[in-house]
Amino acid sequence: MNELQAFILGLIQGLTEYLPVSSSGHLTIASTLFGLDGEQNLTFTVAVHVATVLSTLVVLWKEIVWILRGLFRWDGRMNAEQRYALAIVVSMIPVGIVGLFFKDYVEAIFGSGLFIVGCCLLLTAALLIFSYYARPRQKEEISLGDAFVIGLAQAAAVLPGLSRSGSTIATGLLLGNKKERLAQFSFLMVIPPILGEALLDVMKAMKHGTEAATAGIGLWPLVIGFLTAFVSGCLACKWMIGIVRRGKLVYFGVYCAIVGLLLIILG
Repeated sequence: MNELQAFILGLIQGLTEYLPVSSSGHLTIASTLFGLDGEQNLTFTVAVHVATVLSTLVVLWKEIVWILRGLFRWDGRMNAEQRYALAIVVSMIPVGIVGLFFKDYVEAIFGSGLFIVGCCLLLTAALLIFSYYARPRQKEEISLGDAFVIGLAQAAAVLPGLSRSGSTIATGLLLGNKKERLAQFSFLMVIPPILGEALLDVMKAMKHGTEAATAGIGLWPLVIGFLTAFVSGCLACKWMIGIVRRGKLVYFGVYCAIVGLLLIILG
């Protein structure tokens, strides 16, 4: 992987992590076009995912501070901040199970070609379009039950081509949650799982050595990809929150359907 490829892949990750078009799917497409193997793609994907998590911390720092301030305050009953934090914890359960017991299987899927990506993009398109036309009763807050179902959508979105933000936001909309709350919840709920994944990879790198961990990529391409994903992720996160509030997800559904069909035909 050279510096230009790292820049392009980092830009793709930063933009598509928050837009409901599947960052993993687009990284798989670009990596295939660049001729990068699965191991390089997986290592680089972890790095740029951490970069976009940091961009979430920057953009949503007010919401994070709000949660932390109320998390350890006890007034005799659970407050709004503690309920919100508990909902995030509940949403992490499905993806945690997938990460613990099905990690090798998921990694194998990332090298299974563009046909799988195309099929998952079609599923993303169906979710986005269906959630746009559905009009369920609006709820005031995200319940623990809804958080778990949204977490199931996040767990399913480990598949390349199935958008994490698209799946979680569309699922939340279909459950009747307000779109104003869903974008922030969707972006915050991914922080602990990705940081946990990153910690495991750092421990693995320490065990095998930094040189082995970056073999086939190089340190500078990894740094360039990381910084590019972080900056573009900050911009895309702000943009996506506005898009969800305006309810314009259907256009991304059309885009996913077109790209998915092309990949299936060409694959």
